[in-house]
Amino acid sequence: MDKNKKLNLLTEKAELLKVLAHPVRLCILNCLLTETCNVTGLVTQMEIPQSTVSQHLSKLRSAGIIKGHRNGLEVKYQVIDKEIIEVLDILLPKNFETIHYHENIN
Repeated sequence: MDKNKKLNLLTEKAELLKVLAHPVRLCILNCLLTETCNVTGLVTQMEIPQSTVSQHLSKLRSAGIIKGHRNGLEVKYQVIDKEIIEVLDILLPKNFETIHYHENIN
């Protein structure tokens, strides 16, 4: 692999890590590892505003980490990036449960 390809790969991976580097996004991903879920389900599990969940889902979707599957009016999200699944397996303990945010974390 030439130097430019290596630098491009490192830049790409650094950008991916930036997307992961937020506790709400990590929590969303943790929820989605166990089951596909819609925005309402994530809001209920995490106890944070719908707008906050939607904002973070958008960043995860733009990065290609998650994908939404439409069923009528409902969109259920799932993690599609296999590397991210491996990273989360390393970062988060096996018995890690979804936490509830009672404060405003954006």
